[in-house]
Amino acid sequence: MARPDKAAAVAELKNEFESSQGAVLTEYRGLSVAQVSQLRRNLGQNARFRIVKNTLSKIAATEAGLDDQVQDLFEGPSAIAFVRGDVVEAAKGLRDFAKGNSPLVIKGGVIDGKVMTPEQITQLADLESREVLLAKMAGALKAKQGQAARLFQALPLKAVRLAQALHDKRSDEGTEG
Repeated sequence: MARPDKAAAVAELKNEFESSQGAVLTEYRGLSVAQVSQLRRNLGQNARFRIVKNTLSKIAATEAGLDDQVQDLFEGPSAIAFVRGDVVEAAKGLRDFAKGNSPLVIKGGVIDGKVMTPEQITQLADLESREVLLAKMAGALKAKQGQAARLFQALPLKAVRLAQALHDKRSDEGTEG
């Protein structure tokens, strides 16, 4: 039977997998304690970076219903960034930290239940933040509304100009004849 402390650790990891929007698996071999602390500060409130035991993490991932492809990522020393909030921001934080600290390697992850490769996580990090994307979308919608308003304003004006031109033409024909 499993020891109570291991069972509690598995339950906690399972809860983390289930309650977070994403989990990015990394290899941290070669990072100092100070570098790991810096990474945790860089991720801030958006993500929780945990160094985990692979066997317990595999059990927790299975219990959380994650794909078997995730199981392959638990090789070598593993750490998981459990993302709560903006996944793009957390991916950027991990990517930027990995650029400056080569021992941190992104192995892959699970975002909203979809297994992602390291390349896909890097592509995700290249996106703009959720707030910026929403602002751009709102701006585009506002621009379309403005175009529609100008179009609706132009139609009556054209109709008035056409009616005036028709009236002027009839007036000119009436004075000529």
